[in-house]
Formats: sequence, structure tokens, C-alpha cells
Amino acid sequence: MLRFFDRRDTRLLRLLLILLVAFFASAAQAACRDAVVLVHGNAGKPAHFDNTYVELRARGWTDFEILRPDWGSKTCAACNDHSGSEETPVLDALVEAIARSCTGKIDVIGHSMGVTLAAKQIVNYGLVNDVATFVGIAGAYRGLWSCGTYPWNVVTSTCGAQGLSINSPLLASLAGKPLGMKTYSIKSWIDQIVCYGGVCTVAGVHSSTLPAETASHTLPTGHFGLLTDTAVLQVNLIQ
Repeated sequence: MLRFFDRRDTRLLRLLLILLVAFFASAAQAACRDAVVLVHGNAGKPAHFDNTYVELRARGWTDFEILRPDWGSKTCAACNDHSGSEETPVLDALVEAIARSCTGKIDVIGHSMGVTLAAKQIVNYGLVNDVATFVGIAGAYRGLWSCGTYPWNVVTSTCGAQGLSINSPLLASLAGKPLGMKTYSIKSWIDQIVCYGGVCTVAGVHSSTLPAETASHTLPTGHFGLLTDTAVLQVNLIQ
């Protein structure tokens, strides 16, 4: 009789161990998240993403899993473009995020010129398969009418060949290229930067629309409100 109970106890113990292993494996998997890269706009700073950062931390992301590259001149917005020194901090952050991510994938959220700057790195360096979700907020993916049409009326670096003039070589290189497994745009018809002179479209398409996007969210707010007032939506899109 004692031997029978010993065997039964052994089976129960073995079953308990299996259940505990399964539980902790499931818990570890649930805690495993994509690392996130937040890319600010022209002449901006990482702190412009503070609301998003706070929301990410509230939902369990650690500081280690959130990267906020700081790029470009803060005093000469017209001097910044998508080539050279502006690229390096963003590319470094994307590569570092991939290395840190326990899922092997990353999520990228860009605002304004940060959208196209991040997109260029993803396209040029073949990172698209590493991006689970790309969120573009108030980007000028099809250009800015305030920059004119390339190669005419292009007077600053921001509006030049590697800038946001309509039909610039930069934008032509990004046209139709995938940016991740899922892509979302957050845009407005009253965006005072993208909708210069009240015109938001280029060739009939809102300039903030991304290639083959999964969905788009349109809000009645301005260029900067699209970033600061949508933190919950941004994190919802990457979960």
C-alpha cells in the first residue's frame, strides 16, 4: 500500500512540476514585448514623445525597451534633411532596439519628419522584416506643398533632394515600399504643417498616408496634437 501511494505522489509531483513550468513559460512569454523606437520630428526632441513614453511604461514596457533617438539641429530646422548626420542616431536606435527586443521584432512610431527619416533607414538598410508595426503620425510621406515641387522652388535642405519637396528623389525612393508587418497612419485634415494652404493631398492622396497601410486614423486636431494627444491610440496600435 505504501508503494502505491509513493507512486501516486510521484505522479502528482511530476504533474505539478509540469504545470508550474507551463505557467512560468506562459508568464515569461506574456511579458515579452517588442522594443519600441520613438522618432521625433524636425527640430524636435525626444521629450516630445513623453506622453507616449509614460503610456508605454504604464503598460509594462521597461526603460530598456524604449529608445528615443535625438537627431538634427534644434536651431535650424531648414538645415535638416534625410541624409548624413540626421540619419545616424535613428539608424543606431533601430539596430539597438532589434538587439534588445526579446521578440526579435521592433515597433517604430515616428512624428512628422521622423516618419520619413525612420522609413528611409528601414528601406535602405533592409530592416522591414524586423519591424512588427510602423506608426506614422502627421508625416509628409508624399511631400509638403510648402516645399514646392522638385526640382523647382527648392531653397532649403529640408525641401531639397533628400527632403520633403513634392516628387523629391527621397520620397520617390520610399514610394510603395513596405515598412513593417503592419503600418498605421495618424493624420488630420487640419494639420497646419502637412496641409499647407489648406491642401492636405498630393495626387489626390492625403500626404500622411503610408504605403499599403493596415489602417488610418483621422483626428480633428493639429500637427502637434496628433502626437501629444494620441498616446493611448499609439500604444494600442502596437499591442
